[in-house]
This record gives sequence, C-alpha cells and structure tokens, in this order.
Amino acid sequence: MNEGFKLEIVNPEKSFLSKDGVSEVVVPAFEGDMGILKDHVSIISFLRPGLLRIIDSKSSEETFYVEDGVIEFKNNCLSVLTSNIFDIKKIDKNKIRDILVKAEKEGQNPNISDQAKYLVNHKIEVLKSLTLN
Repeated sequence: MNEGFKLEIVNPEKSFLSKDGVSEVVVPAFEGDMGILKDHVSIISFLRPGLLRIIDSKSSEETFYVEDGVIEFKNNCLSVLTSNIFDIKKIDKNKIRDILVKAEKEGQNPNISDQAKYLVNHKIEVLKSLTLN
C-alpha cells in the first residue's frame, strides 16, 4: 500500500520541490491554517503569508515561508503555486529583516485595502516570529 501523497511546489523560476510519500502538509490558507492528509477531499484555496509545513512518512519535517499563492489538492496530489518561497533553515536573517521593513512600510499606506492590510499584517506577524528564532 502506498503511504502518503505527492507534493509539487512551483514558483515562477522553477519547480521548487517535488516529493512523494508526504504524510501531511499544513498550509497557511486565506481562511486559516489547513492540514492536508492523504485522501483529503479535493480543494482549491488561496494562500496568505505564513509557514508551510511538510511532514513525510518518516515524521521528518520541513518548514518554508510562503508569501502568497494557490493550492490544489486532488487525486492525492497537492500542487502549491507561489511567487515567493524560502526554506526557513537556509534564509538569511538580513533578508527576512528587509522583507519585514518593506511589509511594515506597505502596511502604513493609508490607501491600503482591508484585504491587503489583512495579508500584510499576517506577513509582518510571521516575519517577526522568524527574526526571533
């Protein structure tokens, strides 16, 4: 019996990650964090800034920061399309700070829409938590 499901993460530059035997993926969906397991109902959802956690069949975990994107799960295959994704173990703290400063400036724009403000606030919250680690 096949354990887990297939995961494909793609960004504009390349196929970022392709992995079989994934047990669970927790995605920062627009509606809140969502856990995807094998045989999950088919779904399409938007991503908000946050941490994407991948747990494989050996219980090892990888965590990535994503800024936005779309997920689709069907036929035991999770596809993640995102414009920006970083491995939190490999990202430079200075790069995180630069992204944080840019997000804070964006959040101070008086003409920002409520939806954009919601997304910027999530981005700031996640980036601050990464700078503390």
